Amino acid sequence: MAKKSDDVTAASVDWDAEAAGFDEEPDHGLRDPEVRAAWAGRLRDWLPARAGDLLDLGCGTGSLSLLAAEQGHRVTGVDLSRPMLDLARAKLAGRDAVFLLGDAAAPPVGEQRFDTVLVRHVLWALPDPARVLRHWRDLLRPGGRLVLVEGVWGPGTPVGIPADRLTALLGPLTGGPTGDIRVERLSDDARLWGGEVEDERYAVVATV
Repeated sequence: MAKKSDDVTAASVDWDAEAAGFDEEPDHGLRDPEVRAAWAGRLRDWLPARAGDLLDLGCGTGSLSLLAAEQGHRVTGVDLSRPMLDLARAKLAGRDAVFLLGDAAAPPVGEQRFDTVLVRHVLWALPDPARVLRHWRDLLRPGGRLVLVEGVWGPGTPVGIPADRLTALLGPLTGGPTGDIRVERLSDDARLWGGEVEDERYAVVATV
């Protein structure tokens, strides 16, 4: 759910207050058919071909959850903002999806395990990403996937997590430095963002 621009930090954002206008950003609401199709295509490449159980952490208003559900996956979404979750539930009404109020760093899913953990623009804002990644790895079934969309934002004092740092953190979790990790650069695909961007945006798909 957390996304960066300029010098605004995640801690300073009232996500409950942001919920009403959150989907107005092209890559949040995916209301533009071209933007929506671009994200759907990426998810199709990142997620397992076979329908499975997907955990969407920091799911916000559920736009990626909806795309995953449309591709046949059973979705569990987690977010700290109740208004965001209300919008997500409405967006996925009638689909195989459940939404839980909770912290993405420690999602309230008990002993449930998943085929995919999907996280977009959240890890950069967490204080101990190495610990969080280990926990997310433990929420996966054997052979499961971590799909992480991250970046580095802000022209003045950039914040975020560079791709090389993230892959270094993931290396010990995949049994090798790079063998089970794929990095996909996203900055050059304007369709994903509703326009050109100049900062670092990428996805990492790691099989654990």
